[in-house]
Amino acid sequence: MSIIARVLTLMAALCAGSPIEALAGGAPSPAPRSRTADPAIVRALQDHRWTLQSATDSAGQPIDTLLPPGHPYVMSFDGARLSIKGGCNQLVGGWRLHPTGQMSMGRLAGTMMACDEPLMQADAALSGLLAQPLTVALTRGPTPVLRLSTPAQQVLSFSGQPTLRSLYGAPKRVFLEVAAQTVQCSQPSATAGSCLQVRELRFDGKGLRKDPPGPWRPFDGSIEGFTHTPGVRNVLRIDRYERKPAPADGPAAVYVLDLVVESETVAGK
Repeated sequence: MSIIARVLTLMAALCAGSPIEALAGGAPSPAPRSRTADPAIVRALQDHRWTLQSATDSAGQPIDTLLPPGHPYVMSFDGARLSIKGGCNQLVGGWRLHPTGQMSMGRLAGTMMACDEPLMQADAALSGLLAQPLTVALTRGPTPVLRLSTPAQQVLSFSGQPTLRSLYGAPKRVFLEVAAQTVQCSQPSATAGSCLQVRELRFDGKGLRKDPPGPWRPFDGSIEGFTHTPGVRNVLRIDRYERKPAPADGPAAVYVLDLVVESETVAGK
């Protein structure tokens, strides 16, 4: 083919949108594959609650500020949302695991409670560390260990406990009214013979009560995250996880507090 013919062919190909590689007799180059984070690590992060066990600096010395006595930090990954409880304020934000094994969280937002200074300092210190690019190391096992390392070689070590969702599936959202005073338990084996008295409430899509409330009944179990105060009536939004099959020696459901909707002091009534 003459030079003029090749030029005319090239111009025609460009006008037609044909790839230049075809003119050279070769196949088009494949598009580069987009890398994604390891899905097994993402699943492990989301299927566990992570309790901070230790925090060390670059010299391996404990960062005592991050371990306030009686206030362990617990980190949860729910989809693309991250939440941390245990200090003064709940910290929330987004997170992303990169294909390189690094995690980015960005700046975490917190509630606006005022607490003792050590807890406020712990929240600020933890937020500062997690705002940096973090290298992720996950050790699997019955109690997995998650290590997050900063560029300055500060290391946060967490132990993992399976979430209720990973054990029992998605919960059912229910509303329980808890009476101000406890009653005698219906089960002889219940501890101390004193149980909460509860009844179920129902609300429509606008948040208005519908239907009469269910009957009052003794509640032999416990509600994770809720502590009853005698003389105070509460309406609670609850996540109820069904245990299937129900164990012969334990409750058929697990109740977890999601929100205190209403509280009222009715002592003496």
